Amino acid sequence: MLFVPFLAFVLSWCLLAALLRSGLAGRLAMDEPNHRSLHKVAIPRIGGLGILAGTLACMTSLTPMLWLAAALVCALGLLSFFDDRRGVPILIRLSAHFVAAVIWVQSVHSWPPLLAILVALLLVWMTNLYNFMDGADGLAGGMAITGFGAYGVAAGLGGQAEFAWLCAAVVAASLGFLRFNFPPARLFMGDVGSIPLGFLAGALGLLGWDLGLWQVWFPALVFSPFVVDASLTLLRRMIEGKKFWLAHSEHYYQRLLRMGWSQRRMALAAYALMMASAASALWLERANPVLQLAILAGWGLVYAALAWRIDAAWREQETV
Repeated sequence: MLFVPFLAFVLSWCLLAALLRSGLAGRLAMDEPNHRSLHKVAIPRIGGLGILAGTLACMTSLTPMLWLAAALVCALGLLSFFDDRRGVPILIRLSAHFVAAVIWVQSVHSWPPLLAILVALLLVWMTNLYNFMDGADGLAGGMAITGFGAYGVAAGLGGQAEFAWLCAAVVAASLGFLRFNFPPARLFMGDVGSIPLGFLAGALGLLGWDLGLWQVWFPALVFSPFVVDASLTLLRRMIEGKKFWLAHSEHYYQRLLRMGWSQRRMALAAYALMMASAASALWLERANPVLQLAILAGWGLVYAALAWRIDAAWREQETV
């Protein structure tokens, strides 16, 4: 079974290397710099194709439930690829995300209708917040490696081998992509990668809970570096009366970069936070409920302190 992640890594790396060397990457989809961009030159945004190829090629002997996940990921990836190339209206994109979420939610568990809609909306949010956080070199790829790595460890400990190997394939394929995305990036992930990864993060998180592999808070803590930044930024923009549905450059990681942090420093700091949250989630799974609640509250204080410090530094810079 070790062949599974090895194959995913090789397929991802080789496909992306071939696209770069042939010049086809630039003809498929380019990310042109604009006033919100953190890069100065146009960069191909097709890195997600390597992640999808590496992951899906390793899903040939899965359970029907995981095959459904693969089918939904393929559909979302295809739509997102068209969006990267030509642009797809937001209403069509969100409708597709919601349909995929409803199909998955209803397949995983028997929910009352209103609760099913709420869970589906949370899955749509997870799908899109991952896309929102894909705005700095190495960030989304690193989150995929640590997040799905934690899922894989928990699934393996819970005796779900196929689940664990699927997560290992995602990790390996993301590692192949990160070879070209770590600062300075030669490729961006694009929606073709970030949308399927966000959907998988939420979908597998829900499936793992239904299988009894982890508690409901586990996926949220594992992916908390992305969940917290995206959610707090959205909430702040709503409170300030801004058009929160439009693209912007006000995420906390974007503010740090705009205040002078290098892409490499940002990536390494994010990796440390990602590994800490994933490791604590795995450790807490076997802790008593009181300790779980205490540590989760502690993480809330950590994120509140980080947000306050960045906001304060940002205000100071604006007044200079």
